[in-house]
Amino acid sequence: MSIILTILLIVALLYLVALLFLYLTQTGKIFPGSATKPDLAATSIADRGKAVMIAGEAGPLLSWYIPASRADGRTICYFHGNAGSIVERVERVLPYLAVGYGALLVGYPGYGGNPGKASEESFYRTARANLDFLSQSGVTADKLILFGESLGTGVAVQMATERPALALILEAPPASIHLSAWARYPYLAFDQLIRHKFASIDKIDKVRLPLLIIHGERDRTTDVRFGRMLLARANEPKQGFFPPEAGHNDLMQHGMPETVRAFLQELPA
Repeated sequence: MSIILTILLIVALLYLVALLFLYLTQTGKIFPGSATKPDLAATSIADRGKAVMIAGEAGPLLSWYIPASRADGRTICYFHGNAGSIVERVERVLPYLAVGYGALLVGYPGYGGNPGKASEESFYRTARANLDFLSQSGVTADKLILFGESLGTGVAVQMATERPALALILEAPPASIHLSAWARYPYLAFDQLIRHKFASIDKIDKVRLPLLIIHGERDRTTDVRFGRMLLARANEPKQGFFPPEAGHNDLMQHGMPETVRAFLQELPA
């Protein structure tokens, strides 16, 4: 065997090993999870929020619900990103609670001490169960605002294709796991090897809701081009807000609360 052929075989073997490694570790990378159960009593919403247990396949899942104080009863169903749990999202909904909106902070399987395994499908099943809870609590479609953050935008988009709602808000959205993975691992991330796709780019044109996309121009976690791709493919009515100095996790400090409240205020009664 020639030296060149030996080198090519070694390179091919290393390439296959790298593909196998990414395939086997992708779930842990996408869903790092959180084992610590959040404590509602230690938060600023302790006096008005309540813990609710949502039926899950492996056992009850903890979410936090703050009923609306507005006369119109409008309520945000908040799907958080892939890190942390609902406790870190309290501060992110406070600007909307302050003007009377309600919020349901959705707890995922494998997060915040919840039982079960995180996956794309388990996230969708959990979202449906949480939306059922809101419906049973009197939050009808004309009061429901779907809000997704980062990976949670994939959940929000999927729900927007399945359930009627008042509006859809996407914060720092990836277009799909495949496109995000390809941006980080070119020539290694193939769609056929990705088990949890969250392919919002293939679904957004099926959404018929007023849409707001917020994405920082300096986002180094999920490139802003993905937010722009989704906005371009989405149906009207739609708005985009792309603050030039914002990254992935600091949109609260770059005008997001004000933009969201203005967007919601413009929605028809």
